[in-house]
Amino acid sequence: MSTNTHQRTFWGYRRPDGSVGARNHVLILPTIVCATQTAQRVTELVNGTVTFIHQHGCAQVGTDYDQTFRTYVGTAANPNVYGVIVLGLGCETHQARSVASELRKTGKPVEVVSIQDHGGTLFTIAEVARIAAKMVQEASRERRVECDFGELIVGTECGGSDACSGLSANPAVGFCSDKIVDHGGTSILAETTELIGAEHLLAARAVNDHVAKRVYQVIEAMEKRAFSMNIDIRTGNPSPGNIKGGLSSLEEKSLGASNKSGSRPLQELIDYAEKPTKKGLVWMDTPGHDIEQLSGMAAGGSQIVLFTTGRGTPTGSPIVPVIKIATNSAIFEKMNDNIDMNAGTIIDGTETIEQVGDRIFEEIIEVCSGKLTKSEILKQNDFGIWRIGPTF
Repeated sequence: MSTNTHQRTFWGYRRPDGSVGARNHVLILPTIVCATQTAQRVTELVNGTVTFIHQHGCAQVGTDYDQTFRTYVGTAANPNVYGVIVLGLGCETHQARSVASELRKTGKPVEVVSIQDHGGTLFTIAEVARIAAKMVQEASRERRVECDFGELIVGTECGGSDACSGLSANPAVGFCSDKIVDHGGTSILAETTELIGAEHLLAARAVNDHVAKRVYQVIEAMEKRAFSMNIDIRTGNPSPGNIKGGLSSLEEKSLGASNKSGSRPLQELIDYAEKPTKKGLVWMDTPGHDIEQLSGMAAGGSQIVLFTTGRGTPTGSPIVPVIKIATNSAIFEKMNDNIDMNAGTIIDGTETIEQVGDRIFEEIIEVCSGKLTKSEILKQNDFGIWRIGPTF
């Protein structure tokens, strides 16, 4: 492991619980699908607020209920969120007051509103907008302070991969991941589905036998889910776009995807939407679905996400800036409205993996200090939770 000779800093927002945010959002958190449109209307009225559309929050039981609840709480507890208005319908399984009760432990401003209690949609919009306007004004008084890079949790993922992904952008992100770890930060590797076939490489880097065993257990569990439904994972992964982009198999895709992890030891393996308990390289057990894994890492506390793509994607998050990195120069030019950086220069022979990795590292500092990503500018507020059970 390289020695850190110069600790880097960024400018972020210090929260009451001591965490640091790269953004200062007021989140309207709908705990039930029935409340998402009402929340959306408020964000159209009140500048400085964010929300998202989803299909969750009712008729969920057992571990599926727990995972959705954990994702709600983790999303709102993310340091990028200044304050939260938890918006419920009133009769749903995931009660807004239960979510708010957990959130108050962070010390950030939290309010609760129920559509049923407030007499319907129009009265609720007025009430939430009134609360939100006051909270946004309070948030505007916050000032960025200099923060240690080691306080960052950086998520990594790849979507719309192609034959260049494992040769350019993913290795560059891996080099950057090593720098993040060397500066005391945390780098999250996700996409369990897309690590099948490369698990032995990650297990070999585990800090102990327990973590190594967990690697194989998580991979086996993902495969068993597919077998239990009598399906072949390979009918959906690699996707048609992956195949058109030159990937021949899931194993080939996995070997390329695992390059995002760099070379540092694997410290722990956490469940979906859980916050890391250790610094360094961490694996979060998520599906390969871009939006679901992005939402899981945001709920796990990631203040920023690195997203490599060879086929192109507009994907973004309502609360976490997503730096989109092209694996080839052609897609960078073609979808320049959506993609922030070009790692295709590695394929072109004009830059090395290390040079691009250094550029990504510097971009993290810029974005965490306030520079907007293209997905933020275009308001690409995607959100989805990994469902692990039926709806009753």
